[in-house]
Amino acid sequence: MPIIGLYAPEDLGTATQRPAAPVRPEIDPPQRMGTLPTPSLEWTPEVERNTAHLYARVKHVISPVEWPLMAPLVKAINELKRERDAVILAHNYQTPEIFHCVADIVGDSLQLAIEASRVKAGTIVQCGVHFMAETSKILNPEKTVLIPDSRAGCSLASSITGADVRLLRQRFPGVPVVAYVNTSADVKAEVDICCTSSNAVEVVESLGAPTVIFLPDQYLARYVASKTSVKIIAWKGACEVHERFTGDELRAYREADPSVQIIAHPECPPDVLAEADFTGSTAHMIKWVRDRHPKRLVMITECSMADNLRAELPDVEMVQPCNLCPHMKRITLPKILESLLSLREEVTVDPAIAARARRSVERMINLRN
Repeated sequence: MPIIGLYAPEDLGTATQRPAAPVRPEIDPPQRMGTLPTPSLEWTPEVERNTAHLYARVKHVISPVEWPLMAPLVKAINELKRERDAVILAHNYQTPEIFHCVADIVGDSLQLAIEASRVKAGTIVQCGVHFMAETSKILNPEKTVLIPDSRAGCSLASSITGADVRLLRQRFPGVPVVAYVNTSADVKAEVDICCTSSNAVEVVESLGAPTVIFLPDQYLARYVASKTSVKIIAWKGACEVHERFTGDELRAYREADPSVQIIAHPECPPDVLAEADFTGSTAHMIKWVRDRHPKRLVMITECSMADNLRAELPDVEMVQPCNLCPHMKRITLPKILESLLSLREEVTVDPAIAARARRSVERMINLRN
């Protein structure tokens, strides 16, 4: 079923009231209290021995020339995690040296949300974008949540505000609202339930309503609408990474090699999904590749996920027309190290907003479990 409405800020009269992008805070002396000294970052035989098992995981995607620059950072981060009682959560779009070598928990947004609710460590370092760190803080208000670079934003999260949601509710009274987790805490506080691309159809149908407002990704909304009889009112947001792919691009790959397999994320435009052999969330895409072991694969999503899978499955040839997420790439090994050394940059959420947002996130998690 096609979506029955598509809205944007200008349709609600809020186009000039957009939130400012996250600003990296200045670190003043009081915030640096408890800073630990920077460890040696030299490439030594000891570092080589201590990180050899980690390099074995990434040797197919990180060259021997690059590893001596990364290994001292990897060793220092893993040691600091123990000292700081910290756990690192990393999204599937993080680079291989982060994903395979320092992360304790990896996954898509749903997996990370579920695992964040179970974390025992006192400190969470979120290697992803800002809304993910906010979600971890919402689920763990008593814990310290750090993001190595607070400027790691998201085009979807910045496309809508809590005020927009309130105006949508006024325009469509009684219609339940589903928010993709790629939203800010103030948006999550205004909706009935959250979802991820893994469970969006399930969440929409769980509400038992004939019509649902689904925000902010218009392409995921179109995908959900094609899989359910529920009428969907959508928001005109989009992921700046996935919306750049085109159906023409995929057809060119098939013409060059008719045997190639193509899998795509549902944040892509409809003409892209029409050309794909499989459409699914990052977790579902990874499972598809592990189960099928295609000879040649085009993975239509952020670049690093293909690298992370290639590290694990070197026999699968990755044809990579991928796009980089500039926000995910703000998270680097040096910034993770600095975050652990100085406990920067801490993520905070207003307790009143967090309490309301927690209900919509937990409702999603409890539906899954």
